[in-house]
Amino acid sequence: MTYNCDITKQEDKFVVRFPDVPNAITFGKSEEDALYMAQDVLNGILASHIENGYPISDSKYTGGHPIEVSPKIAFAIELRKARADRPQKEIAQAAGMTYQQYQRLENPRKTNPTLETLWRLQKVFKRPFLAL
Repeated sequence: MTYNCDITKQEDKFVVRFPDVPNAITFGKSEEDALYMAQDVLNGILASHIENGYPISDSKYTGGHPIEVSPKIAFAIELRKARADRPQKEIAQAAGMTYQQYQRLENPRKTNPTLETLWRLQKVFKRPFLAL
């Protein structure tokens, strides 16, 4: 999962903005530093949105520089989108796990699914979560 950002030089710094994530703004002393900071701010904002239940817009902007989202955060986003409005408890029961185990999977700071868990989720949602 990637989101693209624009980098503009302003005085003595390079400012980074993500059109698809308006509140993700950062800067760096060089373009390379700005790209490093871009990944940090993108992952931080997306993780915060997940934890606080804020909506996360899809990545649509294709210009600028692509920034890779952390796999844990990307997985939590995809899992939440797949669940949609269904209760976590319902998904947990269908996947043969406890509510707490499922809840942990949607937490970007705690998620670390096993292959067995991915297989179960793929059966519940009838879609892949991992392409090998």
